[in-house]
Amino acid sequence: MTNIVLFGPPGAGKGTQAERLKENFKLKHISTGDIFRKNIKNQTQLGTEAKTYIDKGELVPDEVTIGMLKAAVEEDKYGKGFIFDGFPRTVAQAEALDKLLADLDTEVHGMLALEVPDQVLVDRLLERGKTSGRADDANEDIIKNRVSVYYKETSVLKDYYKSKEKLHTVNGVGSIEEIAKRLADIVKTL
Repeated sequence: MTNIVLFGPPGAGKGTQAERLKENFKLKHISTGDIFRKNIKNQTQLGTEAKTYIDKGELVPDEVTIGMLKAAVEEDKYGKGFIFDGFPRTVAQAEALDKLLADLDTEVHGMLALEVPDQVLVDRLLERGKTSGRADDANEDIIKNRVSVYYKETSVLKDYYKSKEKLHTVNGVGSIEEIAKRLADIVKTL
């Protein structure tokens, strides 16, 4: 089993690259956004609880997020591994993920951190905003704030995985194929 944390700011290409990794290595892509939407749509107990926080514009507490993540992991616990996208975002979440995977007798094998200059992120998100209909991708000030918040809130995670010798930084600029090759070359070593 190979378990990867795919990391990067908004616009770094995580979704695109997660699909490539999923296909190439037969890993299950677990996106917290997708998990939230699925649980809310299916009106699970955790989904209903998460919705009360989301509707108030508050962050969903870790225990709720971990509960949903645990259920998603257990659905495919005999698979080839997981790509965690959008989780963890804090050291407490990283420690909870470590515990969850240890209970399955496995671990996070590497954090793949896509690194992209801020202006490239802004340009990519503005371009995506033209086609996606997402309001948060159409306004440059909102985009810059999202990127700033990302760095402020999640930079400690790089230190966490670096201390465990599991951090792999990846140049996230280039063609989709070039970036996919850089990621695949690392995954093959994990």
